[in-house]
Amino acid sequence: MSPWSWFLLQTLCLLPTGAAQRHGAPGAANCELKPQQSELNSFLWTIKRDPPSYFFGTIHVPYTRVWDFIPDNSKEAFLQSSTVYFELDLTDPYTISALTSCQMLPQGKNLQDVLPKDIYCRLKRHLEYVKLMMPSWMTPDQRGKGLYADYLFNAIAGNWERKRPVWVMLMVNSLTEVDIKSRGVPVLDLFLAQEAERLRKQTGAVEKVEEQCHPLNGLNFSQVIFALNQTLLQQESLRAGSLQIPYTTEDLIKHYNCGDLSSVILSHDSSQVPNFINATLPPQELITAQEIDSYLRRELIYKRNERIGKRVKALLEEFPDKGFFFAFGAASQ
Repeated sequence: MSPWSWFLLQTLCLLPTGAAQRHGAPGAANCELKPQQSELNSFLWTIKRDPPSYFFGTIHVPYTRVWDFIPDNSKEAFLQSSTVYFELDLTDPYTISALTSCQMLPQGKNLQDVLPKDIYCRLKRHLEYVKLMMPSWMTPDQRGKGLYADYLFNAIAGNWERKRPVWVMLMVNSLTEVDIKSRGVPVLDLFLAQEAERLRKQTGAVEKVEEQCHPLNGLNFSQVIFALNQTLLQQESLRAGSLQIPYTTEDLIKHYNCGDLSSVILSHDSSQVPNFINATLPPQELITAQEIDSYLRRELIYKRNERIGKRVKALLEEFPDKGFFFAFGAASQ
């Protein structure tokens, strides 16, 4: 799972598990996908031991968009493994409450108190636009399942004035028509966690909430204001029709379904954050963008992967007779 993909976890599980157990249309794929399941590319790595253990690369999209393209050997490895580990324990209520607490400003503070007035006004204007547009973004399928625009908006953005600016930036980046249309079906990680629970497998997590949360809160105020401003500029340009995003969720799904681990598209799933490095930025702003990128790579890729690697190694050594299935974000492996 990507570093911030759990940010809207509570809105990704708006339906009971049973209601989401259906296989939707497969993701669009122009990669000449093999017709036989056995010939599909796989995001599965085997750790040779007895019994074997596995690494499986996941993606932060509704599972129905990719499930039919996941090879049978990956599904069989999941079924055969007695123990399934994720980045975070996605079914633990504490995880959700801890993530919510992490996003909040100190008691008594509101965004209006901390943001520059012009950015606060632009943010409020953009959220009003999203709320106005959301009913037209909803699909008939979502409405048929009892999802309504007002409820969904409040679930995602209802408490935005109490959130830290960095989390509001992530929220704004996710409040797009494409993302809204995907709500109501569990993402692949969450679906696997629900399946593991249903099959009564032993489950666990290799990370604590604080380890994913604190680095993001560690950006300094000027960096966060820069990031929020750039995110608002991007969304305002999209609304005006003067900007087209070079990659989309559909591109991400296509590359995953094609087994294209090396694709630059797939790497965007590891952050859920806009790419702030842009050659058109003034020199000082370009430096800020590079500093943010360098900090996040160091804290949420390099240090994080080293920490996870040590914990996986310790688990394998402590329980040599167990078959583990580790489901982590493909782009962060």
